[in-house]
Amino acid sequence: MAKPATIEFIFDFGSPNAYLAWKVLPGIAARTGAAIDLVPCLLGGIFKATGNRSPGEAYAGIKGKLAYEALETRRFAAKHGLDRFRSNPHFPVNTLLIMRGLIAARGMGVGERYLAAVEAAMWEDGQKMDDPEVVAGVLSSAGLDAPAILAATQDPDVKAELIANTEAAVARGVFGIPTFFVGGEMFFGKDRLDQVEAEARAIAD
Repeated sequence: MAKPATIEFIFDFGSPNAYLAWKVLPGIAARTGAAIDLVPCLLGGIFKATGNRSPGEAYAGIKGKLAYEALETRRFAAKHGLDRFRSNPHFPVNTLLIMRGLIAARGMGVGERYLAAVEAAMWEDGQKMDDPEVVAGVLSSAGLDAPAILAATQDPDVKAELIANTEAAVARGVFGIPTFFVGGEMFFGKDRLDQVEAEARAIAD
């Protein structure tokens, strides 16, 4: 019997499409038996290294493009029943603190709880998640040790891991988020999740 696939998910909290993909991936994993390996990277670092820009910047001068992107997002959310999704009023949010926090929380064994709390704060509750006081409140409300996690974001090893992850992703051809790797194949964007699932299924069969 073939070994189930691993879906590597190049991830940053700052991407609304990463939130939407994160909500859909568990279903793909359940259907295919795949494992999900979420890899924290800094989207700003990826953009800087590749010369890429956010859709809001890249499409700003194209008549109708951003409105259509918003329509596609609404369609995706409706298709998958993601009715809690909201655009963040503070967008774009500098995610350096919360991405370091994810790595720190993982090291403390509370990565999944941290991920759930911060994703909800960013893309459901509209919190300003580059404000340390706001972040502390979100973590505390989730029952997490906010002072310990925030202190750990200054740990040189935590900082180095985020940098290394980001550089490694760029070296593999990543230019934006969400990006997925399945069996060595790269897929970009939430609209490629059907292809991600098909690849995971093919590896498992």
